[in-house]
Amino acid sequence: MAERIVVGMSGGVDSSVAALLLKQQGYDVVGVFMKNWEEEGEDGVCTAEEDWNDVREVCETIGIPYYAVNFAQEYWDRVFSYFLDEYRAGRTPNPDVLCNREIKFKAFLDFAMQLGASRMATGHFVQTNEHGDLLRGADPNKDQSYFLYMLHRAQLKKALFPVGHMTKAEVRAIAEANGLINSKKKDSTGVCFIGERRFKKFLQEFLPAQPGDMVAPDGTVVGRHDGLMYYTLGQRRGLGIGGMGDGRSWFVIGKDLERNWLLVAQGEDHPMLYSTLSISGGVTWVGDAPIKVGETLRCTCKYRYRQTDQPVDATLQEDGKLLLRSLEPQRAVTPGQSAVLYLGDKCIGGAVVERVLDAGMANGGMR
Repeated sequence: MAERIVVGMSGGVDSSVAALLLKQQGYDVVGVFMKNWEEEGEDGVCTAEEDWNDVREVCETIGIPYYAVNFAQEYWDRVFSYFLDEYRAGRTPNPDVLCNREIKFKAFLDFAMQLGASRMATGHFVQTNEHGDLLRGADPNKDQSYFLYMLHRAQLKKALFPVGHMTKAEVRAIAEANGLINSKKKDSTGVCFIGERRFKKFLQEFLPAQPGDMVAPDGTVVGRHDGLMYYTLGQRRGLGIGGMGDGRSWFVIGKDLERNWLLVAQGEDHPMLYSTLSISGGVTWVGDAPIKVGETLRCTCKYRYRQTDQPVDATLQEDGKLLLRSLEPQRAVTPGQSAVLYLGDKCIGGAVVERVLDAGMANGGMR
């Protein structure tokens, strides 16, 4: 009897080809569409209905059974409430990371087991090995290991990533050759529950805005902000500061929550945007912890998804948090975002940035 694999299908081409490849390899494949957000009737909020239709058509083309499962309550409790709490605290969260740990590789994995599966599969561009290590995807432009760093080996050993060894172009070519309707479907971007709506409008539905002053380094009020939650470190667009200073663009360099000030300065290379030291909490390791308290590990780090690897020294402190010392000054290390650690092609874990310790003091900050 063939091994049953349940594939998490989004309606996109990656998960569709993942299901197709597993079917071709002789597995008993079941497609399952996850609905994680309840729409409220506004056009463009989330393309759940369209995506579900694509899943059904793809599964019928492949010749596999399919189901839909609603995890909206679990998503609200485990992901969205955290998302709101982080914005209230003035940080910039990454809900996709938490969604992978709490929904796709916990709630969905449990559901797959209930369907009699031995393993689950997704269309993520990552790879694993026989030890359950998390490895980068073969396509450097699509590698998604950054978003899966909170997973543990036990979860990864129950997961398959059929397209992780491929390029995006190869995935689309397979989809087209096999008549899948979504072979040219545009990749989804951003967070599903925000969809096509403006981010500011979306947040206003859940959090009360508290306008305040935009303040320059010398204490001069240079404008008004709509609410600290709408801005992130290093942001240039949408500040609305014109005709002031030396003509250079203004950038967000920090937030003063007590006084409700948005701190801004001119010049994309302002020293307050640069740092080498940061503290990160909520440390998770994919496998066994590579360091003990007081020890330091030389590795590489991504402070955001599209960043190239940055060499760092990671020290595990007595309070369980990581002190990250970058060998080169880093621009706009942002509280709430994830610092994800690598040893070569292996993603070993990471943590959430809590605060930067030396903004403006890093050598090379001013250019």
